[in-house]
Amino acid sequence: MAAVMWFRRDLRLADNPALLDAVAAGDGRVAGVFVLDPALWDAAGDPRRAQLLSSLRSLSAAMDGKLVVRRGDPATVIPELAAELGAASVHVTTDYGPYGVRRDQAVENALSCPLVATGSPYAVAPGRILNGQGRSYQVFTPYFRAWLEHGWRQPAEAPATIEWIAARGDALPAAGTIEGAGEVAAREHWTQWLASVGQYDDERNRPDLDSTSRMSVPLKYGEIHPRTMLTDLARHPGAGADAYRRELAWRDFCADLLARYPQAAWKPLRPEFERMVYDEPGDAFTAWCEGRTGYPIVDAGMRQLAASGFVHNRIRMVVASFLVKDLHVHWKYGARWFMARLRDGDLASNSLNWQWVAGCGADPSPYYRVFNPITQGLKFDPDGSYVRRWVPELADLPGKSVHEPWKLAAPPAGYPAPIVDHAEARLESLRRYDAIT
Repeated sequence: MAAVMWFRRDLRLADNPALLDAVAAGDGRVAGVFVLDPALWDAAGDPRRAQLLSSLRSLSAAMDGKLVVRRGDPATVIPELAAELGAASVHVTTDYGPYGVRRDQAVENALSCPLVATGSPYAVAPGRILNGQGRSYQVFTPYFRAWLEHGWRQPAEAPATIEWIAARGDALPAAGTIEGAGEVAAREHWTQWLASVGQYDDERNRPDLDSTSRMSVPLKYGEIHPRTMLTDLARHPGAGADAYRRELAWRDFCADLLARYPQAAWKPLRPEFERMVYDEPGDAFTAWCEGRTGYPIVDAGMRQLAASGFVHNRIRMVVASFLVKDLHVHWKYGARWFMARLRDGDLASNSLNWQWVAGCGADPSPYYRVFNPITQGLKFDPDGSYVRRWVPELADLPGKSVHEPWKLAAPPAGYPAPIVDHAEARLESLRRYDAIT
């Protein structure tokens, strides 16, 4: 009797415990399926859709072209497929997201065979690490210590043999192929980048160097598991590997918080921020979205997002701070803009990181820490090469002048003046904060 492997955020064959369980339950005979769920597909932007489709094509190729793709509500699609095949069981990697929990319960209720959940997309699954009161940690540093002490399993081997079962499927939507998608490409890229991990601690805040790993996309789609990466990092001792390990722990921390507080997707974890006065998104928000605020480092980041579906992490913080604390627009609007345009759009990481910048989440950046877009550019893009790459109107400006073009005797044509005065906007932001504390 065959088993069904329902792929979701685990688009790989190696280090996939749920797939190993499916192989064992089906005596090697497995139908691999991916459901194009309208609830997720319709909410995703074009970059995320293109990335997903490219990863699915790669996965199907690794399965001899036998990945079954079906469109529709999983609570209908999965039971129908299981019944068609007479499956003994359906296997999944546990989903801890708000929608995923509801969806999987509905599928389990509709199935006539067991839904078996194994593993998670995280090194340490949400809910595993609790403080002395049996609750989730609200501060990262003690969470990180407990995370390290808890540890994680070693990567699982890929199944030796699988007889993939063909079944009726729907064609994947037409979309351009993104190079470098899929499990093999993810592992190759990770292995190549590891050679430079020693510089990560020093260079990770420099968007001009572009030396971060770019592994957020493979992690989002499960083309690689974080425990595989952690096992590799253990062979590269030093400050760079330590800093990267903390980033993987932060990813788990965000997932843990969202699993315990599902409302954190769009509501502040700190309830006093419900009283914060924000401005409605208008022309200033549009200028931010289009990368036309007149602050070069902000505009470069927003144009990088629009052009590539990716933004350097330091710049994500800068543009988020600018929206919330210079333009006084609620962070949820920025979070939604990012989710619609990022190739690595992950609800837990996106929402909880926006809350961190906005000062309303767990272990947040102090509210009075308002990123100065000028000094951030001067410090982390010292010769302006990142700005010139993404803001062509400023490409001919020399050196550091690119960060303050309004000071030039002849400001560049076609580039806007700053839409707000940062110093005044900062004081207004602090006044609004004082009103709720």
